Amino acid sequence: MPIEPIGAAPAAALPVKPVAAVPAVKPVAAAVPDKVNVDASKATPVTAPITFAKPGADPGPRIWTPAIPSRLRKRHVALMASFLALVILPGLIASWYLYARAEDQYSSTLGFSVQRESMDSAFSLVSGLASISSSSSPDTDIIYRYIYSQSLVAEVDDQIDLRRIWSKADGDFIFAYSEGGSIEDLVDYWGRMVKVHYDNATRLIEVRVLAFTSEDAQQIATLIFQKSAAMINRLNDEALADAVNFTAGELDKARIGLIASRQAMTTFRNINQLVDPAADAAARMALVGSLEQSVAETRIELDLLLEALNANDARIPPLRRRIEVIKAQIQTERAKLGVGSAGGEGSVMADVVADYERLKVDQEFAEAAYQAARASHETALSEAQRQSRFLAAHILPTKAETARDPKRFLMLSVLVSFLFLFWATGALIYYSLRDRR
Repeated sequence: MPIEPIGAAPAAALPVKPVAAVPAVKPVAAAVPDKVNVDASKATPVTAPITFAKPGADPGPRIWTPAIPSRLRKRHVALMASFLALVILPGLIASWYLYARAEDQYSSTLGFSVQRESMDSAFSLVSGLASISSSSSPDTDIIYRYIYSQSLVAEVDDQIDLRRIWSKADGDFIFAYSEGGSIEDLVDYWGRMVKVHYDNATRLIEVRVLAFTSEDAQQIATLIFQKSAAMINRLNDEALADAVNFTAGELDKARIGLIASRQAMTTFRNINQLVDPAADAAARMALVGSLEQSVAETRIELDLLLEALNANDARIPPLRRRIEVIKAQIQTERAKLGVGSAGGEGSVMADVVADYERLKVDQEFAEAAYQAARASHETALSEAQRQSRFLAAHILPTKAETARDPKRFLMLSVLVSFLFLFWATGALIYYSLRDRR
């Protein structure tokens, strides 16, 4: 049949000349052997130009050359051997150990938080005092660190023998504990078997304990809660004792200051023979006012006599003498108050009043400090009589019915995936280095 060239118009549109049939070409047996060993390094590159047939030209006979068959080489065998050695064999060993030798582990869950009460006493409400104690770091942070501490591990081990409990799995040398280890080894193993989750937002702590029996896991979780509560109580007692001692010292200082200020006031009054110099000064000012009023009245009476009678009248000299005596008394009283002429008793009275006011302010301040110190001490004593910080468990130590650990399938999947990635990376590196040569 005629052959239509690529890109030509359909046969109905363009007439095509018939092409003579191409005789079949018999394959020559001697041209291509059955097994051809071609060395790629000795092959001669083809440098002949590539030509394309024109549309409508005779393409000529098509000759099919057989593909060179591949064969198994040493690098292929080494690659498969490495896959078996690095991926399959470790995966089989890990699978056998996880499902045949690894012991089941039971978990116990415990959840709690640190509650802190702050009830103000009557003294603190009157004086406006805030809480007497504060912590530089949250109590939950302290508990979180304490659960992983060596002291807690040692206390729990002394009480229930953790080495014996965690070495019950015979033949499980990966997940079980070596009974002859040191306390540092026990602390490291404690970090594997005890997991603590701490929520910074809600300040809640959740502890998950693993053991080879459900009873042991629950017992360890219960001891963790008891030891943590005892530690919080100890911190609470120490803080309250320190607060009581501090407020007692402040109260003693305030009492000594109040006594000193009162003794200074008493000494001042004995020296000056005055109980209240301010009141005495007020009385003297009232006396001066009364004398000035008397002088004014006498002057009026004298002026009336001078207008009505003769200046030589016998009643006029006594009135003038009275005015002079009253003025002299006014000057004397003003001098005592420090008003008018300086010096004498006037300056002494001003200094006395100034000293009295200073001593009075010191005494009032000492009394206020004493009342505040006493209220603070009473608050500290009332806080010390009750427990202000304690552990509140919202999840008591649970007892598991089935073993959920170790998570065998997950561990095996992660291990095989890691081994496969390691093997594939090594193979890619090898072939990239080989291709560069």
